[in-house]
Amino acid sequence: MTDLTISENGQQLKVGTKRFHSIWLRDNAQDASTRDTGNGQRLITLSELPAVVTISAAKAQGDTLSITFAPENVTLEYSLNWLMAHAYDTTEKASIGHMPEHAESWGAGLQAAMPSAPLPALKDFDATRLSWLDAVRKFGFAKVTDMQATSEELFEIVEVFGFVRETNYGRHFEVRTEVNPVNLAYTGLGLQAHTDNPYRDPQPTLQILACLENSAEGGESMVVDGFTCAMRLREEDPEGFLALASHSARFSYTGSEGVALHARRPIIELSPEGTLMSVRFNARSAAPITDVPFDAMEAYYRAYRRLSDLVDSEEMQVCFKLAPGEAFIVDNTRVLHARKGYSGEGKRWLQGCYADKDGLLSTLNALENTL
Repeated sequence: MTDLTISENGQQLKVGTKRFHSIWLRDNAQDASTRDTGNGQRLITLSELPAVVTISAAKAQGDTLSITFAPENVTLEYSLNWLMAHAYDTTEKASIGHMPEHAESWGAGLQAAMPSAPLPALKDFDATRLSWLDAVRKFGFAKVTDMQATSEELFEIVEVFGFVRETNYGRHFEVRTEVNPVNLAYTGLGLQAHTDNPYRDPQPTLQILACLENSAEGGESMVVDGFTCAMRLREEDPEGFLALASHSARFSYTGSEGVALHARRPIIELSPEGTLMSVRFNARSAAPITDVPFDAMEAYYRAYRRLSDLVDSEEMQVCFKLAPGEAFIVDNTRVLHARKGYSGEGKRWLQGCYADKDGLLSTLNALENTL
């Protein structure tokens, strides 16, 4: 039996230990007159409901809860399991700067167990695709192996879950040494761990890098969990963490003719509930910071410097050298990637492209529902 208690004014219903407002229950009804049975989209708007919705009766039988609403005098049914899964009556208050649901913090220890899957299996087997996509959601990073090391093959990785995000760099871009490069990524210089394209709004949320040749000395890839670095900063310097989260940094790119990209976003971005949403960190594309008040600038730069030190720390880095026929994907809102410098001897040729995380998560959610 489930204990049900209707409040005196009829505007709240207590189901066991969880309370629900009558307007929330009515707005989230699952019946065919409220939601389309095929696509699940809502068929009514709030303006079509009474200004004051009350509950006149409620009855539970098995997993089904029947609620009668006034003044409509309509009785609607709810799954108790569904209600509990969507309960919002909680006394727990999450800390500011906590990890998103399903995400798992990591550091150099992930080196021994890097998530990886062969491309043929990703294309042919739903279970492999599900496991790999879940790893990207959990860690923000995963490798792909057993590729043919052919030009533009990286598009086949994107096709596993979504669509390519085209930018001014093209549908894909080449990462190899160039004369007079439009971007430092096209040189043999080492690059500090960074998120790509912070000067865009919206920023590409996924990046894929695939290796075609890698006989040069050096050029190892590195990845760093920006969320782990942010949480470490929060523990060491709460004031500085809030400074980075409360004020916008500025990013800029004008390296190609006809392109002038600018964005203003916090280096550490939080949801209103305090969930880590993104880390934007890219020293090459940083513009002068002018949105921080004078009295807060010292704390801001103290935290900015400490975050940079954490990003460079070996305890935060997973390092690997891609072989031809291998690739990796990063959640560009969370995971920073880097490259060690390499010499002019031999060749290093990678191809990269961008995609968006909503497609990946949609495919993952659909596979979870199916499997």
